[in-house]
Amino acid sequence: MRAYHANRARTAALFELLEPAAYYEQPIALRHPPVFYDGHIPAFAVNCLLRKGLGSSGLDPELDLLFARGIDPHDGQAAAAAAIDVWPSRDTVRQYVRRADRAILDALETADVAGGANAVLRRAQGVHTLLEHEVMHQETLLYMCHRLDFVHKRRPADAAPVVGGLPPEPAMVGVPAGSATLGSTPELIPFGWDNEFPAQVVEVPAFEIDRHDVTNGDYLAFVEAGGYANRDLWTPGGWQRREAAGRMHPLFWERRGGKWTWRGMFESIPLPAAWPVYVTHDEAAAYTAWRGMRLPSEPEFHRAAYGAPDGIERPHPWGADEPDAARGNFDFRHWDPLPVGSCPAGASAWGVHDLVGNGWEWTSTVFDGFPGFEPMASYPEYSADFFDGDHYVVKGASPATGRGLIRRSFRNWFRPHYPYMYATFRCARDAR
Repeated sequence: MRAYHANRARTAALFELLEPAAYYEQPIALRHPPVFYDGHIPAFAVNCLLRKGLGSSGLDPELDLLFARGIDPHDGQAAAAAAIDVWPSRDTVRQYVRRADRAILDALETADVAGGANAVLRRAQGVHTLLEHEVMHQETLLYMCHRLDFVHKRRPADAAPVVGGLPPEPAMVGVPAGSATLGSTPELIPFGWDNEFPAQVVEVPAFEIDRHDVTNGDYLAFVEAGGYANRDLWTPGGWQRREAAGRMHPLFWERRGGKWTWRGMFESIPLPAAWPVYVTHDEAAAYTAWRGMRLPSEPEFHRAAYGAPDGIERPHPWGADEPDAARGNFDFRHWDPLPVGSCPAGASAWGVHDLVGNGWEWTSTVFDGFPGFEPMASYPEYSADFFDGDHYVVKGASPATGRGLIRRSFRNWFRPHYPYMYATFRCARDAR
């Protein structure tokens, strides 16, 4: 119950960032407006735990269905087809939210939500699912809020960005050949999403990887060298998507008075050269090609993040200590990135920085299930609906990733041209 209350309090605080007029604004055409997420988070809990787990009929057939699931359209045309013409009033949504919260809290207090024959309840799967689902959507809310006009947001007192100075010179770290464990087992973690199971051990050849994420300063050289106009650097699909969007620079960059600026959460500031660059998979792959390199694979990320010279894999890049503010920029501690390398205590055994926090990390791995994958009972469509060859695995965490998601086996994924989330990258190459 404590975790549920904490989640609801953080979600409420995120909604407090929005001026009332923004409730129905749609800052990202590929996502529903904030009103949907206000209703969706508790509706998901109702549908997951009360209906699937405990056999309840739900709360409100119309709203349970309306807020059941979000959208992930490929383009604006598909988004328009999935749009809702008329949303309920805010009062109606808030009444539903209050009813749902009461019902969930009552179930957590009085029902057997951690046992029985129903697979949704076994090992409290349904409870863990609804808790982590809310944490994920808190990040969605924040990057949606990022795209709203500044006048639609209320700036907190602690919103000043940490800009820093010049980025470090690019440097690569050699990682010797070795094994990497992808995924996990129920014996090692109390809960994981279906795409985290079963565990598999893969052999990873020796490779080299950037010590730091590619920074805005690094990426600026690519932009100024005409990287967005050089078709040879882009995959055929990436080039087609770039042309369709008309994009000539990262979405978070803006041109003002002949100078580059960063569109922050609450203000625009001169482009912070030392911050990690946030880009799409298409943009990241083009940059790595420009440098004569490539993106790391998911196994290479694991090897760089969790491997060690003694052959023992770590639960976190820094070791066994629990995630905290010294280890990385995550769990909503900052509204924007920090300069790369700001959390040296979070470096891996090989000396690679910021592998967890400050931005999700693109990999070259197409999202799919591990051999032996089985959909989870509480949310069977969670992963399987995205095994379509059109999503790429991202690892690590961003500033808006909740602490509860900081685990080695956690996997995230996005379409290669989706520009809104906080995702960065680093270059890799085969060992020389």
